[in-house]
Amino acid sequence: MNLESLESIRAIAYFVATILLVIFLYTYIVSMYVKQKKGIVDYERYADLALKDNLDDELIEPRENKQNN
Repeated sequence: MNLESLESIRAIAYFVATILLVIFLYTYIVSMYVKQKKGIVDYERYADLALKDNLDDELIEPRENKQNN
């Protein structure tokens, strides 16, 4: 293999990796949007984590006690 073919393989791999990562990013954004619209998850509550992080602040989600019986 000469240097030119190695560079072309590297360029193609970089392009394919970039396209796959962009597809993954937009799929993740759309899935978050759909979950927010359906009411499955409320991401706006999680945005308050930076503001309400004291020990005496109310919980974002109630804790579930999981006990093995």
